[in-house]
Amino acid sequence: MTKNHYKWLAAGLAVVLIAVGGARALSARKAKQDAVAQAGAKVQAVVELAASDVFKAASRELAQGLPISGSLKAVNTAIVKARAAGELQGLTVREGDVVKAGQVIARIEATEFLARLKQAEQQADSAKAQIDIAQRQWDNNKALVDQGFISKTTLDTSQNNLSAAKATHQAALAAVDMARKTLQDTVLTAPISGVVALRAAQPGERVGVDAKVVEIVDLSRLELEATLSATDSVGVRVGQQALLQVEGSGKPFAARVVRINPSAQTGSRSVLAYLAIDNPEGLRHGLFAQGTLGTGRVSAVAVPLSAVRTDKPAPYVQVVENDQVAHKPVEPGVRGESGQEIMVAVKGLAAGAQVIHGGLGPLREGTAVKFTAPPAAPAPAPAPAPVAAASKPSP
Repeated sequence: MTKNHYKWLAAGLAVVLIAVGGARALSARKAKQDAVAQAGAKVQAVVELAASDVFKAASRELAQGLPISGSLKAVNTAIVKARAAGELQGLTVREGDVVKAGQVIARIEATEFLARLKQAEQQADSAKAQIDIAQRQWDNNKALVDQGFISKTTLDTSQNNLSAAKATHQAALAAVDMARKTLQDTVLTAPISGVVALRAAQPGERVGVDAKVVEIVDLSRLELEATLSATDSVGVRVGQQALLQVEGSGKPFAARVVRINPSAQTGSRSVLAYLAIDNPEGLRHGLFAQGTLGTGRVSAVAVPLSAVRTDKPAPYVQVVENDQVAHKPVEPGVRGESGQEIMVAVKGLAAGAQVIHGGLGPLREGTAVKFTAPPAAPAPAPAPAPVAAASKPSP
Protein backbone atom coordinates (compact mmCIF):
# COMPACT_ATOMS: atom_id res chain seq x y z
CA MET A 1 0.00 0.00 0.00
CA THR A 2 1.12 3.47 -0.78
CA LYS A 3 1.15 6.33 1.61
CA ASN A 4 -1.92 7.92 -0.09
CA HIS A 5 -3.93 4.76 0.52
CA TYR A 6 -3.23 4.99 4.25
CA LYS A 7 -4.41 8.59 4.26
CA TRP A 8 -7.71 7.74 2.57
CA LEU A 9 -8.25 4.82 4.91
CA ALA A 10 -7.72 7.06 7.99
CA ALA A 11 -10.09 9.67 6.62
CA GLY A 12 -12.77 7.04 6.04
CA LEU A 13 -12.40 5.67 9.55
CA ALA A 14 -12.77 9.20 10.92
CA VAL A 15 -15.99 9.75 8.97
CA VAL A 16 -17.40 6.45 10.20
CA LEU A 17 -16.58 7.30 13.79
CA ILE A 18 -18.25 10.72 13.46
CA ALA A 19 -21.38 9.18 11.96
CA VAL A 20 -21.62 6.56 14.71
CA GLY A 21 -21.20 9.27 17.36
CA GLY A 22 -23.92 11.43 15.81
CA ALA A 23 -26.32 8.51 15.63
CA ARG A 24 -25.71 7.70 19.25
CA ALA A 25 -26.31 11.35 20.22
CA LEU A 26 -29.60 11.50 18.27
CA SER A 27 -30.73 8.22 19.82
CA ALA A 28 -29.95 9.51 23.28
CA ARG A 29 -31.85 12.77 22.63
CA LYS A 30 -34.90 10.89 21.34
CA ALA A 31 -34.83 8.59 24.34
CA LYS A 32 -34.69 11.62 26.62
CA GLN A 33 -37.64 13.27 24.82
CA ASP A 34 -39.66 10.07 25.07
CA ALA A 35 -38.91 9.88 28.76
CA VAL A 36 -40.00 13.49 29.27
CA ALA A 37 -43.22 12.86 27.28
CA GLN A 38 -43.97 9.73 29.26
CA ALA A 39 -43.34 11.61 32.49
CA GLY A 40 -45.68 14.42 31.36
CA ALA A 41 -48.30 11.87 30.39
CA LYS A 42 -48.03 10.31 33.79
CA VAL A 43 -48.43 13.73 35.40
CA GLN A 44 -51.51 14.56 33.27
CA ALA A 45 -53.03 11.11 33.50
CA VAL A 46 -55.17 12.05 36.52
CA VAL A 47 -57.64 14.96 36.57
CA GLU A 48 -58.57 16.28 39.97
CA LEU A 49 -62.15 17.54 40.27
CA ALA A 50 -64.02 19.25 43.04
CA ALA A 51 -67.51 18.20 44.03
CA SER A 52 -68.85 21.44 42.49
CA ASP A 53 -67.35 20.53 39.09
CA VAL A 54 -69.93 17.80 38.44
CA PHE A 55 -73.69 17.87 38.17
CA LYS A 56 -75.97 14.97 38.94
CA ALA A 57 -78.41 14.42 36.09
CA ALA A 58 -81.93 14.02 37.40
CA SER A 59 -85.54 14.43 36.32
CA ARG A 60 -86.41 18.09 36.77
CA GLU A 61 -89.37 20.33 36.09
CA LEU A 62 -88.32 22.86 33.49
CA ALA A 63 -90.12 26.14 33.01
CA GLN A 64 -90.40 26.71 29.28
CA GLY A 65 -90.51 30.24 28.00
CA LEU A 66 -90.17 32.64 25.09
CA PRO A 67 -87.60 35.42 24.94
CA ILE A 68 -89.38 38.78 24.78
CA SER A 69 -88.20 42.36 24.61
CA GLY A 70 -89.54 45.82 23.99
CA SER A 71 -90.04 49.26 25.48
CA LEU A 72 -92.11 50.01 28.53
CA LYS A 73 -95.15 52.15 27.88
CA ALA A 74 -97.56 53.86 30.23
CA VAL A 75 -101.06 52.46 29.96
CA ASN A 76 -102.56 55.94 30.38
CA THR A 77 -101.01 58.84 28.49
CA ALA A 78 -102.54 62.15 27.44
CA ILE A 79 -101.52 64.95 25.13
CA VAL A 80 -102.96 68.34 26.04
CA LYS A 81 -103.61 70.32 22.84
CA ALA A 82 -104.89 73.81 22.26
CA ARG A 83 -108.55 73.74 21.26
CA ALA A 84 -108.60 77.45 20.41
CA ALA A 85 -106.04 79.59 18.62
CA GLY A 86 -104.37 82.41 20.48
CA GLU A 87 -101.59 83.50 22.79
CA LEU A 88 -100.56 80.92 25.40
CA GLN A 89 -100.61 82.21 28.97
CA GLY A 90 -100.00 80.80 32.44
CA LEU A 91 -98.03 77.72 31.38
CA THR A 92 -95.79 76.96 34.38
CA VAL A 93 -95.46 73.16 34.48
CA ARG A 94 -92.30 71.55 33.12
CA GLU A 95 -91.01 68.05 32.49
CA GLY A 96 -91.10 66.02 35.71
CA ASP A 97 -93.84 68.05 37.41
CA VAL A 98 -96.71 66.09 38.92
CA VAL A 99 -100.21 67.18 37.88
CA LYS A 100 -103.68 66.12 38.98
CA ALA A 101 -106.70 65.42 36.81
CA GLY A 102 -108.60 68.68 36.24
CA GLN A 103 -105.66 70.89 37.16
CA VAL A 104 -105.35 74.05 35.04
CA ILE A 105 -102.25 73.73 32.86
CA ALA A 106 -102.45 76.95 30.82
CA ARG A 107 -104.85 79.46 29.28
CA ILE A 108 -105.38 81.01 25.88
CA GLU A 109 -105.79 84.82 25.81
CA ALA A 110 -109.61 85.11 25.96
CA THR A 111 -110.41 88.75 25.07
CA GLU A 112 -111.55 87.88 21.55
CA PHE A 113 -113.65 84.94 22.72
CA LEU A 114 -115.33 87.02 25.44
CA ALA A 115 -116.33 89.54 22.77
CA ARG A 116 -117.74 86.78 20.57
CA LEU A 117 -119.79 85.43 23.46
CA LYS A 118 -121.18 88.88 24.20
CA GLN A 119 -122.03 89.38 20.54
CA ALA A 120 -123.85 86.05 20.39
CA GLU A 121 -125.82 86.84 23.55
CA GLN A 122 -126.92 90.21 22.14
CA GLN A 123 -128.00 88.55 18.91
CA ALA A 124 -130.04 86.10 20.95
CA ASP A 125 -131.67 88.99 22.83
CA SER A 126 -132.51 90.67 19.50
CA ALA A 127 -134.07 87.44 18.23
CA LYS A 128 -136.09 87.18 21.41
CA ALA A 129 -137.43 90.74 20.83
CA GLN A 130 -138.46 89.74 17.30
CA ILE A 131 -140.45 86.88 18.79
CA ASP A 132 -142.32 89.32 21.04
CA ILE A 133 -143.14 91.58 18.06
CA ALA A 134 -144.30 88.66 15.93
CA GLN A 135 -146.36 87.30 18.82
CA ARG A 136 -148.20 90.62 19.35
CA GLN A 137 -148.86 90.91 15.61
CA TRP A 138 -150.28 87.40 15.51
CA ASP A 139 -152.50 88.13 18.54
CA ASN A 140 -153.89 91.31 16.90
CA ASN A 141 -154.53 89.58 13.61
CA LYS A 142 -156.20 86.68 15.37
CA ALA A 143 -158.64 89.10 17.06
CA LEU A 144 -159.36 90.84 13.76
CA VAL A 145 -160.00 87.54 11.99
CA ASP A 146 -162.38 86.48 14.71
CA GLN A 147 -164.29 89.75 14.24
CA GLY A 148 -164.26 89.32 10.44
CA PHE A 149 -162.30 92.48 9.67
CA ILE A 150 -159.38 90.74 7.87
CA SER A 151 -158.94 87.53 5.93
CA LYS A 152 -157.44 84.33 7.32
CA THR A 153 -154.52 84.66 4.86
CA THR A 154 -153.17 87.61 6.83
CA LEU A 155 -153.33 85.51 10.00
CA ASP A 156 -151.39 82.71 8.30
CA THR A 157 -148.66 85.20 7.33
CA SER A 158 -148.45 86.36 10.94
CA GLN A 159 -148.16 82.74 12.06
CA ASN A 160 -145.29 82.14 9.65
CA ASN A 161 -143.50 85.28 10.85
CA LEU A 162 -143.84 84.11 14.47
CA SER A 163 -142.44 80.65 13.66
CA ALA A 164 -139.49 82.21 11.79
CA ALA A 165 -138.74 84.50 14.75
CA LYS A 166 -138.73 81.53 17.12
CA ALA A 167 -136.39 79.59 14.86
CA THR A 168 -134.04 82.57 14.61
CA HIS A 169 -134.02 82.81 18.38
CA GLN A 170 -133.16 79.12 18.75
CA ALA A 171 -130.28 79.55 16.28
CA ALA A 172 -129.04 82.55 18.24
CA LEU A 173 -129.14 80.53 21.47
CA ALA A 174 -127.08 77.76 19.77
CA ALA A 175 -124.55 80.37 18.69
CA VAL A 176 -124.35 81.51 22.34
CA ASP A 177 -123.62 77.92 23.43
CA MET A 178 -120.91 77.61 20.79
CA ALA A 179 -119.29 80.88 21.84
CA ARG A 180 -119.42 79.85 25.50
CA LYS A 181 -117.87 76.45 24.67
CA THR A 182 -115.07 78.18 22.73
CA LEU A 183 -114.45 80.44 25.71
CA GLN A 184 -114.23 77.40 27.98
CA ASP A 185 -111.73 75.83 25.57
CA THR A 186 -109.32 78.64 26.31
CA VAL A 187 -108.66 76.97 29.68
CA LEU A 188 -106.36 73.92 29.27
CA THR A 189 -106.70 71.29 32.02
CA ALA A 190 -104.99 67.96 32.69
CA PRO A 191 -107.27 65.09 31.63
CA ILE A 192 -105.43 62.54 33.84
CA SER A 193 -103.19 62.53 36.88
CA GLY A 194 -99.54 61.88 36.14
CA VAL A 195 -96.17 63.41 35.37
CA VAL A 196 -95.39 65.90 32.63
CA ALA A 197 -93.16 64.13 30.08
CA LEU A 198 -92.94 66.91 27.48
CA ARG A 199 -93.64 70.63 27.25
CA ALA A 200 -93.98 71.47 23.58
CA ALA A 201 -94.88 75.17 23.83
CA GLN A 202 -93.70 78.24 25.72
CA PRO A 203 -95.65 80.98 27.51
CA GLY A 204 -96.45 83.91 25.23
CA GLU A 205 -96.27 81.76 22.11
CA ARG A 206 -99.18 81.96 19.70
CA VAL A 207 -100.55 78.49 19.11
CA GLY A 208 -103.03 77.17 16.62
CA VAL A 209 -105.88 74.75 17.03
CA ASP A 210 -104.65 71.20 17.89
CA ALA A 211 -101.15 72.46 18.68
CA LYS A 212 -99.46 70.18 21.26
CA VAL A 213 -98.82 71.92 24.57
CA VAL A 214 -97.82 69.22 27.10
CA GLU A 215 -97.73 65.42 27.29
CA ILE A 216 -98.67 63.62 30.52
CA VAL A 217 -97.88 60.00 31.44
CA ASP A 218 -99.29 57.97 34.32
CA LEU A 219 -96.42 55.88 35.74
CA SER A 220 -98.66 53.94 38.11
CA ARG A 221 -99.46 51.44 35.34
CA LEU A 222 -96.80 50.34 32.87
CA GLU A 223 -96.85 47.56 30.31
CA LEU A 224 -94.49 45.92 27.84
CA GLU A 225 -95.53 45.58 24.22
CA ALA A 226 -93.91 42.31 23.09
CA THR A 227 -93.73 41.27 19.44
CA LEU A 228 -94.24 37.53 18.95
CA SER A 229 -93.85 35.43 15.83
CA ALA A 230 -96.92 33.68 14.50
CA THR A 231 -95.61 30.30 15.73
CA ASP A 232 -94.73 31.50 19.23
CA SER A 233 -98.01 33.39 19.68
CA VAL A 234 -100.00 30.12 19.53
CA GLY A 235 -98.79 29.10 23.00
CA VAL A 236 -99.29 32.48 24.66
CA ARG A 237 -102.30 32.93 26.91
CA VAL A 238 -103.66 35.75 29.07
CA GLY A 239 -102.43 35.36 32.63
CA GLN A 240 -99.04 33.78 31.84
CA GLN A 241 -96.19 35.12 33.94
CA ALA A 242 -92.89 36.64 32.84
CA LEU A 243 -89.71 37.87 34.49
CA LEU A 244 -88.20 41.04 33.02
CA GLN A 245 -84.86 42.75 33.30
CA VAL A 246 -85.11 46.51 32.79
CA GLU A 247 -82.11 48.58 31.75
CA GLY A 248 -80.76 50.63 34.60
CA SER A 249 -82.33 48.40 37.25
CA GLY A 250 -80.55 45.50 38.88
CA LYS A 251 -83.64 43.70 40.16
CA PRO A 252 -86.06 41.64 38.04
CA PHE A 253 -89.69 42.70 37.64
CA ALA A 254 -92.62 40.32 37.46
CA ALA A 255 -95.15 40.80 34.67
CA ARG A 256 -98.19 39.01 33.30
CA VAL A 257 -99.98 38.88 29.97
CA VAL A 258 -103.12 41.01 30.15
CA ARG A 259 -104.02 41.42 26.46
CA ILE A 260 -103.21 39.78 23.13
CA ASN A 261 -103.88 41.55 19.87
CA PRO A 262 -106.37 39.46 17.86
CA SER A 263 -104.90 40.60 14.53
CA ALA A 264 -101.44 39.97 13.10
CA GLN A 265 -99.36 42.93 11.96
CA THR A 266 -99.45 43.66 8.26
CA GLY A 267 -96.26 42.59 6.50
CA SER A 268 -94.38 40.95 9.38
CA ARG A 269 -97.36 38.75 10.39
CA SER A 270 -96.25 39.17 14.01
CA VAL A 271 -98.64 39.32 16.96
CA LEU A 272 -98.48 41.87 19.76
CA ALA A 273 -98.88 40.78 23.38
CA TYR A 274 -99.18 43.26 26.24
CA LEU A 275 -97.67 42.46 29.63
CA ALA A 276 -98.56 44.50 32.70
CA ILE A 277 -95.79 45.17 35.22
CA ASP A 278 -97.02 44.10 38.65
CA ASN A 279 -94.99 46.66 40.64
CA PRO A 280 -93.62 49.40 38.35
CA GLU A 281 -92.22 51.55 41.16
CA GLY A 282 -89.01 53.21 40.03
CA LEU A 283 -89.52 52.46 36.32
CA ARG A 284 -89.88 55.04 33.58
CA HIS A 285 -91.86 55.31 30.38
CA GLY A 286 -89.76 54.28 27.36
CA LEU A 287 -87.14 52.10 29.12
CA PHE A 288 -86.02 48.93 27.30
CA ALA A 289 -86.86 45.60 28.94
CA GLN A 290 -86.22 41.98 28.08
CA GLY A 291 -86.96 38.67 29.73
CA THR A 292 -88.62 35.31 29.42
CA LEU A 293 -92.34 34.62 29.14
CA GLY A 294 -93.28 31.33 30.81
CA THR A 295 -95.45 29.24 28.49
CA GLY A 296 -95.48 25.87 30.29
CA ARG A 297 -93.61 23.26 32.34
CA VAL A 298 -92.17 19.87 31.39
CA SER A 299 -90.48 17.12 33.44
CA ALA A 300 -87.42 15.38 31.96
CA VAL A 301 -83.84 14.32 32.70
CA ALA A 302 -81.99 17.59 32.28
CA VAL A 303 -78.45 18.95 32.49
CA PRO A 304 -77.08 22.49 32.33
CA LEU A 305 -77.06 23.82 28.80
CA SER A 306 -73.33 24.62 29.06
CA ALA A 307 -72.54 20.95 29.76
CA VAL A 308 -73.71 19.83 26.30
CA ARG A 309 -70.68 19.93 23.98
CA THR A 310 -70.85 20.23 20.20
CA ASP A 311 -67.19 19.87 19.18
CA LYS A 312 -67.95 16.43 17.75
CA PRO A 313 -70.31 15.49 14.92
CA ALA A 314 -72.97 14.56 17.50
CA PRO A 315 -73.72 16.42 20.77
CA TYR A 316 -72.35 14.76 23.89
CA VAL A 317 -71.73 15.30 27.59
CA GLN A 318 -68.69 14.44 29.65
CA VAL A 319 -69.47 12.16 32.57
CA VAL A 320 -67.51 10.41 35.30
CA GLU A 321 -67.82 6.61 35.12
CA ASN A 322 -65.64 4.22 37.09
CA ASP A 323 -63.38 7.12 38.06
CA GLN A 324 -62.73 7.94 34.39
CA VAL A 325 -63.93 10.52 31.90
CA ALA A 326 -66.47 9.13 29.43
CA HIS A 327 -68.23 10.84 26.52
CA LYS A 328 -71.96 10.09 26.32
CA PRO A 329 -73.83 11.03 23.12
CA VAL A 330 -77.12 12.75 23.91
CA GLU A 331 -80.09 14.15 22.03
CA PRO A 332 -80.94 17.65 23.33
CA GLY A 333 -84.61 18.45 23.74
CA VAL A 334 -86.59 21.35 25.15
CA ARG A 335 -84.90 24.08 27.14
CA GLY A 336 -86.16 25.72 30.27
CA GLU A 337 -85.24 27.30 33.55
CA SER A 338 -84.67 25.41 36.77
CA GLY A 339 -83.86 27.77 39.59
CA GLN A 340 -81.56 30.41 38.14
CA GLU A 341 -79.92 28.16 35.50
CA ILE A 342 -80.80 27.37 31.90
CA MET A 343 -81.31 23.61 31.57
CA VAL A 344 -81.86 21.33 28.58
CA ALA A 345 -83.66 18.01 28.52
CA VAL A 346 -81.49 15.20 27.08
CA LYS A 347 -82.15 11.68 25.82
CA GLY A 348 -79.55 8.93 26.13
CA LEU A 349 -78.39 9.82 29.64
CA ALA A 350 -79.47 7.92 32.72
CA ALA A 351 -80.68 9.72 35.79
CA GLY A 352 -77.97 9.96 38.41
CA ALA A 353 -75.08 10.30 35.96
CA GLN A 354 -72.27 12.59 37.12
CA VAL A 355 -72.03 15.22 34.38
CA ILE A 356 -68.95 17.42 34.23
CA HIS A 357 -69.71 21.12 33.96
CA GLY A 358 -68.95 22.72 30.61
CA GLY A 359 -66.70 25.36 32.14
CA LEU A 360 -63.89 22.81 32.56
CA GLY A 361 -63.43 22.46 28.81
CA PRO A 362 -62.89 19.23 26.81
CA LEU A 363 -61.27 16.29 28.60
CA ARG A 364 -59.76 13.24 26.92
CA GLU A 365 -61.96 10.19 27.12
CA GLY A 366 -60.52 7.62 29.50
CA THR A 367 -58.69 10.16 31.65
CA ALA A 368 -58.59 9.10 35.27
CA VAL A 369 -60.55 11.30 37.67
CA LYS A 370 -59.84 11.98 41.31
CA PHE A 371 -62.14 14.08 43.46
CA THR A 372 -60.66 16.64 45.80
CA ALA A 373 -61.21 15.68 49.42
CA PRO A 374 -63.33 18.28 51.20
CA PRO A 375 -61.36 20.33 53.74
CA ALA A 376 -61.35 18.81 57.18
CA ALA A 377 -63.55 20.56 59.66
CA PRO A 378 -61.50 22.51 62.18
CA ALA A 379 -61.21 20.83 65.54
CA PRO A 380 -63.34 22.49 68.20
CA ALA A 381 -61.41 24.80 70.44
CA PRO A 382 -60.86 23.41 73.94
CA ALA A 383 -63.23 24.76 76.51
CA PRO A 384 -61.61 27.32 78.78
CA ALA A 385 -60.63 25.99 82.19
CA PRO A 386 -62.91 27.18 84.96
CA VAL A 387 -61.49 30.01 86.96
CA ALA A 388 -60.90 29.04 90.54
CA ALA A 389 -62.58 31.27 93.07
CA ALA A 390 -60.11 33.44 94.93
CA SER A 391 -59.74 32.44 98.56
CA LYS A 392 -60.79 35.01 101.04
CA PRO A 393 -57.92 36.21 103.18
CA SER A 394 -58.33 35.37 106.78
CA PRO A 395 -58.74 38.31 109.05
